[in-house]
Order: sequence, then structure tokens, then C-alpha cells
Amino acid sequence: MNEPSLPANATISHYRILSRIGAGGMGEVYLAQDTRLDRTVALKILPADVAADPERMRRFVQEAKAASALSHPNVAHIYEIGEANGTNFIAMEYVEGQPLDAKLKGRALETAEIIDIATQVADALDEAHSKGITHRDIQAVERHDHGARSGQSSGLRTGEGRRASGRAH
Repeated sequence: MNEPSLPANATISHYRILSRIGAGGMGEVYLAQDTRLDRTVALKILPADVAADPERMRRFVQEAKAASALSHPNVAHIYEIGEANGTNFIAMEYVEGQPLDAKLKGRALETAEIIDIATQVADALDEAHSKGITHRDIQAVERHDHGARSGQSSGLRTGEGRRASGRAH
């Protein structure tokens, strides 16, 4: 991972940056503190060069709208899409846990665990499809091993987005 664009303690709107947790083609994702509601969030930052491209900006907004239409234990909640001092961002639920690619390093999963993960991903996809959201790419790295609501533990990408940790596409 390259050096983060935003240093710790930088502020965007009412979000204080704590650390960078991922980066990709659609920007960087930071762990941040929501100073209004006193909660930890993932803050996805769209780079200025991407924001200057109307098509990529449209996809960024579409991602936030699509994800915010979903209410499912296996999909990260979108809290806000915004712009502050020329920086476009999406604030979303931060889910603690180990990405699946890190969990897989050096070991195979048990059959029951594979079925559990696949079931959770399929349930979230079913919810997305019921809302007319089609996914261009679903990545196994999006699954998190944590205690989410209702005992669920998968994260999914919606459109260009991702569950709040790791890479940002």
C-alpha cells in the first residue's frame, strides 16, 4: 500500500481521519471518527482526478445510492455521501474483522465454513438483486470474520463499492 494521501488527525467535514485501511482505483478508504455521532466509520475518498471525470463521478454517486438502498446484515450501511473543501467522500459502516484473503493465507477452510460464507454472500446478493442492483464484481476479500448483526459476517461490494475495510475499487 502506498503512503496515504491524508495524514492521521486530518478532518474532512465532521470526520477525523485515524488511519488508511485500503486503496484502489476508486480512491482510498480511511478509518475515521464521526465527531458528531461519536462513532467509527469507514470514509471512502474519491481522488480529485477521478472527481474531475464526470463518468467516474457518476459511478461514485451511483455506488452510494445503490448501497444505501440496501438494508441487510451482510451489506455495509451507507451513512452519507458528501463533499467538503473539494473532497468527495462516502461515509459508511466500519466492520471490524479479518478479510477473507488474509484468513485464507496458509490454510484451507472447512467445508462447513465455505458453505456458511457462500450462503451469506448469496443472501446479500439476493437482497441486492431484489432492489434491482447488479454487481459488476464481487470479491472474496470483502468477506469479514466478525460478529455482525444477526450473527452474519459477510460484506459485499455494491457497484464500485465495498464493505468498509481493505481495498477501494
